[in-house]
Amino acid sequence: MTKLSININKIATLRNARGQNSPNVVKVAIDCQKFGANGITVHPRPDERHITRKDVFDIKSIITTEYNIEGYPSEDFIKMVLEVSPEQVTLVPDGPDILTSCAGWDTIKFQSYLKEVISIFKEKGIRTSVFVDPKTEMIEGAKKCKTDRIELYTEDYANNYLSNKEKAIEPYLASAKKATELGLGINAGHDLNLENLEYFAKEIPDLAEVSIGHALISDALYLGLENTIQMYKRLL
Repeated sequence: MTKLSININKIATLRNARGQNSPNVVKVAIDCQKFGANGITVHPRPDERHITRKDVFDIKSIITTEYNIEGYPSEDFIKMVLEVSPEQVTLVPDGPDILTSCAGWDTIKFQSYLKEVISIFKEKGIRTSVFVDPKTEMIEGAKKCKTDRIELYTEDYANNYLSNKEKAIEPYLASAKKATELGLGINAGHDLNLENLEYFAKEIPDLAEVSIGHALISDALYLGLENTIQMYKRLL
């Protein structure tokens, strides 16, 4: 079954709005795992507008499933990930001024850079994943970077799902096929939700993991966290 990793950035955003510790990010991470999540994802940014450096370390101590840290591989980010030693690190190309991830890596243009960064993490035994657009040439480039997995950027799929889901999934099918041929694990994330997740998971072969944050946390406001997690899990 495809694993569900829950991105808890939005919980930290809500907490930071009051400058105190409610909601408690660590407790939410504990509860997400208790309610059925297969992993916890965080995406710390330099300005700490949601997940802070302290959060990253605090959450590590309560992980009973898998810990996935996403981010741009700056010197500080690399150092932090090596200290925390999560099960997985996901490399994204967004700089400090980007609101949310909006594109995958150009794994051809940045191949030598990514290869060097990935080798640092793999030496520590940390599984690596590279955030990519659904283009076969980017999948081939990712393989040459020696990453373990790719994470397919699914915004285009989500945007076009209602108008033509068969057409929307086509580039992802081709990308997944290429990844499997090359021996790469397949993750996916961005704008997956209760409406479009089931079809994506059923159509994409060998889908190892989805990382979902904004939609799931938003749904939880209405449906409750435990119930929402179980609803997403049933779709997988």
